[in-house]
Amino acid sequence: MAHGGRKRVPLVVGNWKMFKTSAEGARFVRELGEELGDVDDREVMVAPAFTGLYEAAKAAEGTALSVAAQDVFWEWEGPYTGEVSATMLAALGVKAAIIGHSERRRYFGETDEAVAKKVWASLEQGLLPIMCVGETEEEREAGLTEEVLARQVPAGLASVQAQDERPMVIAYEPVWAIGTGKTATPEVARDVIRQVRCQVEKTLGAEAAQGVRILYGGSVGPDNIDRLMAQPGIDGVLVGGASLQLGSFVRIARYEKA
Repeated sequence: MAHGGRKRVPLVVGNWKMFKTSAEGARFVRELGEELGDVDDREVMVAPAFTGLYEAAKAAEGTALSVAAQDVFWEWEGPYTGEVSATMLAALGVKAAIIGHSERRRYFGETDEAVAKKVWASLEQGLLPIMCVGETEEEREAGLTEEVLARQVPAGLASVQAQDERPMVIAYEPVWAIGTGKTATPEVARDVIRQVRCQVEKTLGAEAAQGVRILYGGSVGPDNIDRLMAQPGIDGVLVGGASLQLGSFVRIARYEKA
């Protein structure tokens, strides 16, 4: 876990989900790299589907961009049909892996235990884990947000030691705000992210909690990015649909604090 002495560089991640062919993704990365130039006060990543990772990583060479995977498996190799290991991803030039996204949890039965193993595997292979946590609409309406985070954050970090200085990211993505057009207000996002950081502190200590970058994800767009990034404690964003269009994602990546 990155410790508190290290500056938390803002991070903008575009999660393309199941969109863009390999050729479309590579073209997008080249155009995005040209638009962003040599941005050096923040990190910008895109997360293509597995089929597009190689071409995207090649297109990102020499630019300010880097490439993340949308998932990763916890074993290095073996009889796991359809899975892709952290070793394989690192060999492609992939720099990070999104882990425990709500869609993986909902549609593919991903558990907190699986998330913890994927976090460990990513760290071991030098990938930046981007661990997702967040509550459903039903849980939010029942007042269970804090309870959900108190379960997901420590469980996902179960394989991480307090003295581990390898960098890591957590993304708070309220499930009710993903792809729905509903967005947590900047103030709500700030307050819940503060709860996430408190859970990291309880699990790994104050130094680790100050070092980890925590992102907000959930209907992030050009119209709310500046207000979100103006909130203390929000270290970046995990962007879904708005990352598929060049103009909107460039605007998000070039946010200005309101």
